[in-house]
Amino acid sequence: MLDAENIPLAERMRPISFDSYLGQTHLIGKGSILKRAAENATLPSMILWGPPGVGKTTLARILAEKSGLPFHQLSAINSGVKDIREVINRAKSGGMFAGKAILFIDEIHRFSKSQQDCLLGAVEQGLVLLIGATTENPSFEVIPALRSRCQIFVLNHLTHDEMMELINTAIEEDKILQTRKIEVVETEALMRASGGDARRLLNILEMVVSSVPKGKVKVTNHIVKDIIQNTTVLYNKGGEAHYDIISAFIKSIRSSDPNAAVYYLARMVEGGEDPKFIARRLLISASEDIGNANPTALVIATSAFQAVERIGWPEARIILSQCTVYLATSAKSNSSFLAINDAQELVRDTGDLQVPLHLRNAPTSLMSKIGFGDGYQYDHNSSRNFSFQECMPESLSGTRLYNPGDNQRETQMRSQLRALWKQKYGY
Repeated sequence: MLDAENIPLAERMRPISFDSYLGQTHLIGKGSILKRAAENATLPSMILWGPPGVGKTTLARILAEKSGLPFHQLSAINSGVKDIREVINRAKSGGMFAGKAILFIDEIHRFSKSQQDCLLGAVEQGLVLLIGATTENPSFEVIPALRSRCQIFVLNHLTHDEMMELINTAIEEDKILQTRKIEVVETEALMRASGGDARRLLNILEMVVSSVPKGKVKVTNHIVKDIIQNTTVLYNKGGEAHYDIISAFIKSIRSSDPNAAVYYLARMVEGGEDPKFIARRLLISASEDIGNANPTALVIATSAFQAVERIGWPEARIILSQCTVYLATSAKSNSSFLAINDAQELVRDTGDLQVPLHLRNAPTSLMSKIGFGDGYQYDHNSSRNFSFQECMPESLSGTRLYNPGDNQRETQMRSQLRALWKQKYGY
């Protein structure tokens, strides 16, 4: 049995009840659906979706404890079909609890389709109550048949106040920290480095305390930054560097730096990242950062995603590298991204404006009588297939949301739009 001082602070501070659980009040607050279901032993099979360090595993354990049901835990990283079947068989022979055990699968998104298929029968027949935890969108990572049998619950990053409460509670209640005089002088670096991840917050706090062998410990921005800069953290899909690396990867592509982009790609490959996760980010970058400067980029990224789905590791790394280099060396434009942002903001500001009558369909005689479709000009019957009719709501007439970027292809698009729309695009 491990001595307390050999157990990480984050594990020592792991809550064991709803009362000590921090955050996620929308799920386990007073009168909430999950809390009531646990107390009444009517829990549904579920997927807990949220970023690292927000309490998915802890919540699963508390739900099992509160409901009084046997709890079996597997990790998708090192478990296979055989392990799943063993748990299901144990649940079948569980005496008075037969068919009522909870099977918790951490990082369920890492299970292959065949592994997830293995769960279907047991979940559908009620042999086990499944609780899956994932940092990835279940819409992409959990097969539809299994997803349809589960409720999806979203967990959020902890707020600043909740993180402060966690720090204070750890200092006041942890038996080891109680032996030290700890003063939290500054918290900006601590909060920024943890990013709403409770486990990372406590790990950093523990490293700060350990860096001062004796005497008073002052937690300052300087000491936190120094600790982080001098601690080597390998990329891990479920670890703290996950979001930092993918951010650096995308920003390197945006900065047209193929060397850095491939380097961060390699970090993710070596860390065992899901290739589909990387491919999806490439798809987004192809549209957000390149867009109409090179529309072929989206075609390349889509093909890469489809190829990665079929190939898998290790060869998928070659496809991802090819796509990464192509995107990084492509012309860049975020004009389409800015256009939809501005359009959404305009919609929020102006509300549900009436669609002009000439643009409305008139499927009934009544709608025709009151003017639906009157005055509509079919552009293909006009010179150059362009009628010059205004399609915006009347109060927004003349509004321009799309501004072509400064690149060869969109410069041509700007010239075309100016020739057609005159004053709206500069004349």
